[in-house]
Formats: sequence, C-alpha cells, structure tokens
Amino acid sequence: MLTSAVATPSRGAATRPTARRAIRCMEGISLWLAFLLMLASHSMMAEAMEGSVQPEGTGAFHFVDSAGQWQGPATLLTTDYRVTVSGLIADTRLRQSFENTSQQWREGVFVFPLPENASVYALTMTAGERVIVGEIKERAEAKRQYERAKKEGRRAARVDQQRPNLFTTRLANIPPGETVSVELHYQQAVRYQSGEFELRLPTTLTPRYMPGAPVAEEPKQWQGGWATPTTQVADADKISPFTVLPEDVGPDSHRAKVELVINAGLPVATVTSPTHGLTSTWNGDAVTVTPDEGDILMDRDLVVRWAPVRGQEPSAAVFHEQWQGEDYLLALLVPGLARDRQLPRELIFVIDTSGSMAGQSIRQARASLLRGLDTLGPGDRFNVIQFNSQTSTLYQQAVPADSYNLDQARRYVRNLAANGGTEMASALDVALRQGSTEQGEENATGYVRQVVFMTDGAVGNEAALFDRIRQQLGNSRLFTVGIGSAPNMHFMREAARYGRGTYTAINLGDVSGPLDELFGKMQSPVLTDIRAQWPDQQAASESFPGRTGDLFKGEPMVQVTRGRAARGELAVSGRLPDGSRWQQSLDLKQAAPGKGLHRYWARQKIDSLLDTGLSAQVDEATRRDVTTLALDHQLMTRYTSFVALDKTPVRDTGTALETDHLPTLLPAGSQPAMLRYPQTATISPLLIALGLLGVMFSTAALMVHRRVFA
Repeated sequence: MLTSAVATPSRGAATRPTARRAIRCMEGISLWLAFLLMLASHSMMAEAMEGSVQPEGTGAFHFVDSAGQWQGPATLLTTDYRVTVSGLIADTRLRQSFENTSQQWREGVFVFPLPENASVYALTMTAGERVIVGEIKERAEAKRQYERAKKEGRRAARVDQQRPNLFTTRLANIPPGETVSVELHYQQAVRYQSGEFELRLPTTLTPRYMPGAPVAEEPKQWQGGWATPTTQVADADKISPFTVLPEDVGPDSHRAKVELVINAGLPVATVTSPTHGLTSTWNGDAVTVTPDEGDILMDRDLVVRWAPVRGQEPSAAVFHEQWQGEDYLLALLVPGLARDRQLPRELIFVIDTSGSMAGQSIRQARASLLRGLDTLGPGDRFNVIQFNSQTSTLYQQAVPADSYNLDQARRYVRNLAANGGTEMASALDVALRQGSTEQGEENATGYVRQVVFMTDGAVGNEAALFDRIRQQLGNSRLFTVGIGSAPNMHFMREAARYGRGTYTAINLGDVSGPLDELFGKMQSPVLTDIRAQWPDQQAASESFPGRTGDLFKGEPMVQVTRGRAARGELAVSGRLPDGSRWQQSLDLKQAAPGKGLHRYWARQKIDSLLDTGLSAQVDEATRRDVTTLALDHQLMTRYTSFVALDKTPVRDTGTALETDHLPTLLPAGSQPAMLRYPQTATISPLLIALGLLGVMFSTAALMVHRRVFA
C-alpha cells in the first residue's frame, strides 16, 4: 500500500515542490529588492539628514531646487526702526539689511507688513559707500526700470504695495558675502482713545486664506509664495510669503532694533506695552523708548502706548502745515459726554474658527466671546455665529439674554475648535443680512444692533468683503476684534470703518484690558449725525473723512483738510442718544506746527477715491487722479512704486543671479501646522526614506512570519 501510494502520488503532492520553488524564488527576489531599498533609503537618509541637521551654531535656513539639490543658505535679514512722534503723526525710518552669505549673486525678495495707515514716501539704497536715492514712478515704469537694471548687472531696489498694509521689497545683484540696505520712510497717524495714545509696529503676518478656485495647475517649479492665484485672489502668490520658525533662519536674522522718540506736545506720564518690556527715558517732555531685550524677534507686533499727565488729556487739538503754498489743518476733538444712558441691544457675536486661528488665537477668541456674553443685560438679545469652511449659528435668530440662553451659549463657545478654511463672506452675509431685513426696527423697538466680529483677518480678498459690508450693513454697527500676535489690521480698520464701528486688537496675554474698553464703549451712548463746519467752504470740500462715523465714549473726531491759512473756528455738532444736540468749537488760530500733514491729507484723499472701486475695476479717470496725487505727494500706492537704480554694473551679465524669497516668521502662539515651507525645501527626502525603510522591514517581517508558521 505504501509502495503503491509512492508510485501513484496525488495531484496536490506533485505540484507542492513547484510551488515551494516559486515561493523561494519570490523570497529571493524580495530580499534583493529589500537590499536595494536599503541602499536607496540610506542614500536618501543621508541627504535628508544633511539638510535637516544644521551645523552647530549656524541654524541657517536652506533652500533646495526642483531637483532636490541643496542651494546655499538664505539671505539674512535685519531691520532697524527709528520712530519720531510729533503730536498725532509718527514718522518712521525703516532700514532693511540683506546679507548674502552664499557664494552666488542674489536677488532678495521680501514680503513684509507695515501699519494699516502707513504712507510710504521715500526710499534709499545703500551698498558700501554707494547711496542711491529712490524715485517715485508709475508702477509699470518702476518695474521696467528695475528689471532692466537687474538684467544689466546693476544694483537696484524696488518697493511695491500689495495691500495698504502689505509691501514687497526687491533688491537685485547683491554680491556674495556683502550686505545691501534699503531704507524706507513712512508716516502714520497715532491712534488716540480713552485718554491714551497708541502706536503699533507689525513685524510679521499671519498666513492668509485664499478663497476661490485655482486659476491654473499647481506650479512644478519653485515660486515666490506658497499660494497660487485663485478666481477670488488673483495675486495670491504675491501675498503669501513662506513662514518658518526662528530656528530656521538663524540667530542673526529676522531681528529688529527699535527706538521711539515721543514728542506728544504735552507732558507724558506713562509708557506701556502689552507685547514687550520697554525702557523709557524722559528728557523734558520728550521720551525715548526701547525694548528691554534689545533686538526683538520679528514674530509679533510691537505695541507702544503712552498716556498724558493726569489732567493734561486733550479735549481738542489742531495742527497746521504749509506745503508748496497750500495750508493743511488737522483737528482732534474729544466730545465730553458726561451723561450715560444704556439702550437695549441686539448683540451678534461672530467668531472665526478657521485653521489659522488654531492655538493661542482660538483660546483668545473664546475668552473674548465669553467676556462679551457677560456684558449682556436682561433687556438685551443676542446670537452667536461661527465660521470656517462653513457658517453655522447657535440660534435661528437672536434670543433674549436670559440665564438659560446665556448658559447654553457659554457651553457652545467653550467647545468651539479651530479647523478648516476662512470663508468669511458667508458669515458676514448671515450676520448683516438679518439686520438689513429689519430696516427701521431700531427706531421701532429701541434695540441698537451691534455685530462683534472676532478674527485674525487672515484672508486675501479684503476688497470684496468691504463691499459686502457696505452693501448689507443696514441698521447694524460692525465692531472688529483682531485676534493673534499679527492680525491683519488693514482688514480690522477698514471693515470697522465701513461698518460704522470701531476696531480693537487683542495681544498675547492682554485680553481683558482692550475688551473691557471695547464693551464699555458699546454700552455707552454714541454720538451720531456728526457734522463738522470749517470756516472756509473750499476747505470743507477737501476735508477727510468727508462723513464722520458714529463716535463712542472716549473716541475723538479727527479730520484733516486742505485750505487757506488757519483762522476762524471749526464747529462740530452731533446728536446724543436722548435726541439732544451736542456742539463744540475749536479756535484754529491756536494751531500748533505740524509735519507731514499734506501726506496724511493726500492718503485720505486717495483712499476716498479708491473706495468707489471696491468690487469692480477702478475706472481710468480715478486711476489717473490717484496716480497724480501719489506722484505730487511722493506716496506709494497700488499704481506707484519706489525704485532706486545704480548706474554702474557690479555683476558680469554672464554670471548667474539667484532669486531668494525670504520667509517671514510664524506669528507667536500659532500652531506649527500653519508653517509654510517652500515646496522643495522640506524634509520630504527624510520622510520618503522613512517610508521605504518601513516597506523593507514589513517585507522582512512577512517573510519571517511565513517561515515560522508555514
């Protein structure tokens, strides 16, 4: 039986040796593949580790090209702010120094923020002993001249405005191992409210959300920004600089020196900052202010506040300047509202829960909203709206502010988390549309409708949003609250202006103070129907803002005008909540000398002209008017740029020129997920290598498993 069994094997027994040989053959091939993977991954690991582990003490940020080859270290950047405050105008000299530490010729490109109300009026380029004074040109002409100089090997600098608070510096032909500096001069109005002056210096920006569909495929080559143009943000690639951590740029880069000299025109009692420690030195009425830490890291705004000596708060002030034969006047007038009267309110809270708010920002926003809920009285009503990629409301419509609804709202707010995109338009639609459908209800019911919009403003389609606010505001007042260490203050200020409200910035570790002030204002009586009558009608027609918005407690009316010499009186009047009239006059003969008032006036005039083109293209006549004003007053706008050109070539045109897009620092308190590294300058080789190693070990483990359990 046994022999018979051997002589006549079954079909399965006959095929088993063949199957085993096939398995062993596959195992051999797998081992060879694993060995080859190990060799490949070892090479990639070495390359990746070479880039990810920086030499001790350098910490330089490197770029790689599309082929994965490491390029030289990035250009180092240092900045120097020198600010002089005279009355209500702050004049700043900002020096940006670009140090080329590589062995190649470089073009440095740096996207940076300025104050939302900055007027850039001068540019100088310094390279060694060479000092080149820049000129204001129409933007297309400035670009043409810069590109020509760059191609010819001459040093050149150009600064363009991307947004009123976002600019780009380009510096061509920086020699290997040398430093070239660009010096900008700009002025801004100092903010004054509730007895305190404030100046804000932004040093970085929060990555902005770009709504709309991409207009082209993802670029395969290195590009200037992390975003690509979309149907709603055509210049997305120009306003999206890469954001990195401080250790990525090294200890000598992205640091700023700051010195502030305050000549407020009245004795200063205190100087404080919610963002940095400060050292203040008094010399008579002038105060020199510097940060305690010396050079500051450019990862957050620097905010400086100063208060007059008690009893010296200005109730009125007027400044005068004569420039090229014309007179300019700037008036500040603080209404003395002594009678408090609280009106029932409909308070709509809108909170941004998009991904850019992750980390400290969403915690600040939640705390801010909870604080706002605490200010509601039994006669008020409210609602809460959140938005990210979608918009949702806590209630279908505003509900009474009773204890049950408030407790429910607090639980809802505490559970809010940040995630997704920043589709702000739909949130504005929901918040404002409800108010616009109730035209006249404010007068009928006595409710004052107020919308509090809490966001970092990290969007690229600001103009379209401003137009939405203007179209749908109705009876509402829009108050913006800037969240984070580097909010988009241009959005905050302009959205509040179109919304007839005010704007407030919340800084890291300083939530309660600004919010208490904001909510205190919102509860206080407002001055509406404000009218300013200048003694000269010609001057009145050239006054800005043309129509002053509502004023809240502690806020001044500021107006600038172009006209004849200061004489006569400025009369200001308004309506109090109880219907009575308020009026005050200001003697223009008491005007103090002012500096730069003509630029401030021209900036206001340009803004008023551009207001007409929020949702559509600006017509040719407006474009010409803006360009003429900008050229006359030496101001940078969306149609004009500064350019500085050297006459002598320094680079042989046969030598290559690399373009280096300098990154900005991730705002302090932001989540690491918001980092935006260059597409090819990541640790992807390391990740790929780790992935291959994983495949190899999985294969080996599978083979061992088969041998043990077969």
